[in-house]
Amino acid sequence: MSVDVRIDPGRIARMLRLRGGIVERRLAARTRRVADIARSLAPGSMPDYINWHIEEGPRGLQGVVTCDHPATLYVLEGTRPHVIRPRRAKVLRFEVDGRPVFASVVHHPGTRPNNFLGRALRLGR
Repeated sequence: MSVDVRIDPGRIARMLRLRGGIVERRLAARTRRVADIARSLAPGSMPDYINWHIEEGPRGLQGVVTCDHPATLYVLEGTRPHVIRPRRAKVLRFEVDGRPVFASVVHHPGTRPNNFLGRALRLGR
């Protein structure tokens, strides 16, 4: 009795690369984990704007984590001290310790960078 075993490298490679294949499932799990960590590190309402997906890139499948909150770049890179003035109203309204404050101008001290996406990537490996 004899048994022939034939290995088709092309078929194995296609099985690994195909949508729903082993590589994609593991990549999706890792990308989801990085997105979950990013949500836990993101300030304010930014966690609601963090999503992930798998896409075909120039070198194969790649996991992508995005944050499309309007202030994402300012949080990631920080801001310099700047002046805030009202655009449509006569005064600015904001809260300090739960109490409303009104001002015609605010001298913002700036913010330190908070690269929560980079930290999530490092922690999610």
